[in-house]
Amino acid sequence: MNTSRTARIIDVDVIDVRFPTSREFDGSDAMNPDPDYSAAYVVLRTNADEQMEGHAFTFTIGRGNDVQAAAIATLRERLVGLSVDAVCADPGSVSHTLVSDSQLRWLGPEKGVMHMAIDAVVNAVWDLAAKRAGKPMWKFLADADPEWLADQIDYRYIQDALTRDDAVALLTKGKDDAADREAQLLAQGYPAYMTSPGWLGYSDEKVVRLSQQAVADGFTQIKLKVGADLADDIRRLRAARTAVGPGIRIAVDANQRWSIAEAIEWTGALADAGPYWIEEPTSPDDILGHAAVRKAVAPVKVATGEHVHNRIVFKQLLQCGAIDILQIDAARVGGVNENLAILLLAAKFGVPVCPHAGGVGLCELVQHLSMFDFVALSGTTENRVIEYVDHLHEHFVDPVVIVRGHYSAPSRPGFSAQMHPGSIAVHRYPDGTFWASDQAVPKEMRKN
Repeated sequence: MNTSRTARIIDVDVIDVRFPTSREFDGSDAMNPDPDYSAAYVVLRTNADEQMEGHAFTFTIGRGNDVQAAAIATLRERLVGLSVDAVCADPGSVSHTLVSDSQLRWLGPEKGVMHMAIDAVVNAVWDLAAKRAGKPMWKFLADADPEWLADQIDYRYIQDALTRDDAVALLTKGKDDAADREAQLLAQGYPAYMTSPGWLGYSDEKVVRLSQQAVADGFTQIKLKVGADLADDIRRLRAARTAVGPGIRIAVDANQRWSIAEAIEWTGALADAGPYWIEEPTSPDDILGHAAVRKAVAPVKVATGEHVHNRIVFKQLLQCGAIDILQIDAARVGGVNENLAILLLAAKFGVPVCPHAGGVGLCELVQHLSMFDFVALSGTTENRVIEYVDHLHEHFVDPVVIVRGHYSAPSRPGFSAQMHPGSIAVHRYPDGTFWASDQAVPKEMRKN
């Protein structure tokens, strides 16, 4: 570190990065038939001698990624000039400043494109802080003092369910035997489930083949997309069940496609194939609707979270007993600190967390949050799995490593968010080398 001057954030790069996943139907579901996995990617540049940078992104599925990138760019003036020492000592202060900005709040508050923009820059600050500490994010959080970690959380609107004293108590208790759990994590990894067999655009043959391969690779749970056509869903789910046998959990995901009545009826029609959970059965904003579905479809569990706006909605889902499985998303809410609040709420209510990770880079990020939760908060992996999709990991400097159906704990300092410069150069939109050449080819002549 250069001691002759204060290290500061000197610039914020924002890049629109898109991958053509729609060409092979990767990521396809009932609501999103043609997603191009995309990242509104941010780099916090500093004047530190070691060229320390903070990397992060928020995830979209193509069109609109430019809007998300533009929202992030509006935050540049609030970040440039900040002391690196100060923001790394208190990452939550950046979130608090941005979320409390009265004009930015008018665009939410704490939801939508602007909240996801705040998420990206706040996660970049956390990445910078973990790198400066020389630790992967999961260990940076697990080693943190409970009082300090509790102070990173905004308790506004959730104090009826979680107070700072509650958080300190839960985090202090989480330290018990944490060293033993860390050793277990390093030796065994964290359990995962595989979504890649179940994209809605895949043929039955591909679903069966990939389901069998997932089991052979050590996964004990897979997930299929449903919700477009009931007869197709019944056929595909039965084919997958026959392929993997009765001992493998199969979750199903409707991606918000249904009304409450449709969710109950459709899930009932799938019940003979033994689905473990139904994910996003209806609008993520309909808390009472989820509660009604949960009551009606038991013993099939109800899971949701990837499109839940913030800690307040999660609080209410838990208070109403509306979900069996809570699904955090590392790039949807306002950064690591808000996800800490959600993990603490889940721990207090005793609801297992199974993160969403279906998208570019989401596996890389969210593994750290679940690993922290296991080592230093909930202390268990029982009925907990992290989603895994086998797409686009090669574009990251620190890609996820899966061994026998488990995420291996990252050892590289930071949040595992950094992309290879070459990948950005190729997939930057619209002038990266892939898109520039692709756009020159008539649509009808492009490869599907």
